[in-house]
Amino acid sequence: MMALPNGAPSAMTSPKTPTAADAAAELDARRFGRPTHGWRRTIYIIIFESDTPAGLLFDKMLLVAILASVAVVMLDSSLAASNRYHPALVALEWMFTALFTIEYLARLACVERPWRYARSFFGIVDLVSVLPTYLAVLVPGLHALINVRVLRMLRVFRILKLANYLAEYQLLGAALRDSRRKIAVFLSTVLMIVVTLGTVMYVIEGPQNGFTSIPIAIYWAVTTMTTVGFGDIVPRTDLGRAIATIMMLMGWGVLAVPTGIVTAEMTSQRLRAITGRGCPQCGAGEHTADARFCRVCGATLGA
Repeated sequence: MMALPNGAPSAMTSPKTPTAADAAAELDARRFGRPTHGWRRTIYIIIFESDTPAGLLFDKMLLVAILASVAVVMLDSSLAASNRYHPALVALEWMFTALFTIEYLARLACVERPWRYARSFFGIVDLVSVLPTYLAVLVPGLHALINVRVLRMLRVFRILKLANYLAEYQLLGAALRDSRRKIAVFLSTVLMIVVTLGTVMYVIEGPQNGFTSIPIAIYWAVTTMTTVGFGDIVPRTDLGRAIATIMMLMGWGVLAVPTGIVTAEMTSQRLRAITGRGCPQCGAGEHTADARFCRVCGATLGA
């Protein structure tokens, strides 16, 4: 292995730039506990870390299994497909249920703090994704209820498991979390507008035009502000139509403002993660804030 005169590793061995997936894996290790040795550490590396060939293969296979299981649920919801392929769909459902059950138990077994993982968001999603199949067997009487399909459709929540393996979900979640106060202020402002204008429309239009109460008028204001307008309630007076026009135009801002808030926060997070420090040797930029060596040539970076 060659080294540069200043003692920094060469470009062949320069430190890997941390990614969002690496940060998520390190966060999981701190929250749930990474075993130090033995078979539990081996399973932990495969399941929770994707920077190894085994871990990457596991993530890819799990993504395929999640998408395939959701496709089975969708087919089962179709009467024609269910009548024709019911035995095969049932067999596939039990196969996926068994696989996800083994995965869930493996996750609990390989972490140092299994109860903490079981109470986490993804731990609950893992459990909810397999429970309906077992509940339908343990409580046969549920099949007599018309709402049993709601229980079966909970299996669609398996698609939420995808968020655990895509780094961009982590970035979006962090952006939403950091901008929650701005979004809350914006939503409270929108709420005040629809309550005020809904009340005004109740006074202007009255019950004779469908605005039978203030809550109904607020419902109309919400559907108008969000530009979905169902048409079940419409203003009849000229003044009411003028207010409706203003609200529909304001609806464009309702769509744009929260999008701008979250986008700005995502951009801010990316800028915080990457600095403009340039390498004194080759001039390469865009190094992370904690980088000590150049990502291209391996030279030592200045402060």
